[in-house]
Formats: sequence, C-alpha cells, structure tokens
Amino acid sequence: MLDVEHISKNFGSYRALNDVCLSVPEGSIFGLLGPNGAGKTTLIRIINRILRPDGGRMLLDGREMTDADVRCIGYLPEERGLYKKMKVGEQAVYLAQLKGLSRREAEERLHRWFAKFEIASWWNRPVEELSKGMQQKVQFIVTVLHEPKLLIFDEPFSGFDPVNATLLKNEILELRQKGATVIFSTHNMASVEELCDTIALINRSQVVLSGKVSDIRHSFGKDLYEAVVDDGQVLQLSLPDGGDPNQLLADLMLSHRIVSFREVLPSMNDIFVATVQKGGAQ
Repeated sequence: MLDVEHISKNFGSYRALNDVCLSVPEGSIFGLLGPNGAGKTTLIRIINRILRPDGGRMLLDGREMTDADVRCIGYLPEERGLYKKMKVGEQAVYLAQLKGLSRREAEERLHRWFAKFEIASWWNRPVEELSKGMQQKVQFIVTVLHEPKLLIFDEPFSGFDPVNATLLKNEILELRQKGATVIFSTHNMASVEELCDTIALINRSQVVLSGKVSDIRHSFGKDLYEAVVDDGQVLQLSLPDGGDPNQLLADLMLSHRIVSFREVLPSMNDIFVATVQKGGAQ
C-alpha cells in the first residue's frame, strides 16, 4: 500500500534519514522499529506531509503521494496534542471536522466510540482533568474516527495500564481485520511479536533489517529445540549442522515420552538489541 523509495532527510549537517526504502503491505500491521534518534519520527512526519524529504518519494497505492492524501491517514503521535482547557467532546468533534466529517456525523460516531470505550461520562469534562492514559484514549478515537485506510500509531500504549493496553491492541487488530493498514512504532518488542506482520528496523538513519516477523525470528535461530518429557523435565537440544528436527525428535522418543517439542527462537527484543549493538550489519 505504501512504498518508501530512497528517502533522505538532512537537518543542517545531520543526516536523519539516509536512502531509506521500505514497503508496507496493504491490510497488514507494519512495525517501524529503531533506537531513539534512529530517524523513525522523521520518517513518520514525512509520510504525514509534515516534513518534506530532501530526496526520494512516497507512493500510496502505486502513485506518488500528494498533500490531499493526508485525509486518508490517521496519525496518533507519541506526544499528547489536546487543548487542555477545551471539553473532551467539543474538542473531539472539532478534530473530526478537520478530517472532513460533518458535525452531525462526527457526533454520531464519537458517541458510539465513547460508549465502546466506556468513557461517555467524559464528554463535558475539560481535557486537563484527564490522566495521561485517558487523554491517549481520546486521541486514539479521534485518530480512527474518519475511518482512514492508513493508520500510524507512534507508541500507542504509552501511559496505559495492562487492561487498557489490551483493549487498544484488540482494537488495532479489529481495524486490520476491517481492511485498514497500520504502521506501528514502539519500543515494546513483546507488542511487535503480538501484533506485527512485518517490520523494518532503522538504525543510524538507515534500514538495517526488514521482513516478516516470523521469517526474521527463524533467520536468527540457532537450531535449538526444547523438549518437555513426561516427568516434567525440560531438555535443551542442539541440532547438528544439516540435521533434521524430525529425526532429533524420533531419536528422543526412543528413551523418553515426549509431552511437547518446539524450536527455541530468539525474541524480537533479543534480535533488536543484537542488530543495533553490532551497528546494523545484517
């Protein structure tokens, strides 16, 4: 759905993005990862037409993006962007109208979403009375309200307790199921494994790792397997070069009754740390 082709961006003598290329499949959840200062936020702002690149181009559905395409994007920034003195409902309607909804349509959709998130009682409260997490709920609703085909969430779970973080994760999965394409930026690698279909890892202004999450985890695997036997013992087994895991299991069954057998794959957190620490040489 979105193709980023050779995007570069400089701020004076500092190169924030260096020939960045990536492709976001339609109807997927795409993880945009990287350490602080890697260039993720700069790229997100270029996608949203907040910044202009110094080189390269963005393609949306196969054609070069224009400013008008911002209407079909929903962007939830990490920074809170609500007006503290305005009432929640009044502000949500105002922001929805900026995305092209009529006041009537905005109010109808907002009341449905507020009921769904069990926050209807917040409608006439000033924003300054809301906690960080409560404000993030309102911003999430405003981000998705106009039903954009491309959603960009930057650290969407920041400030949420586990219950509300789970609520938001379920909503993101439901939005994908309904056809939305999601770009998801976070430092929480557990969420990446749980939600993302594909990822790109940016380090030192460049894409250093990209692909399907499952393929990446397997490519970093070290042919380690774990077997649980009937007495509860957990066995760690290393597969010889060129070995067959089925044969490994068959050999093990000669001396044990196997309860479970699985390949031990590195976590995305381990892969993230290893790739960044070695300077993104992969």
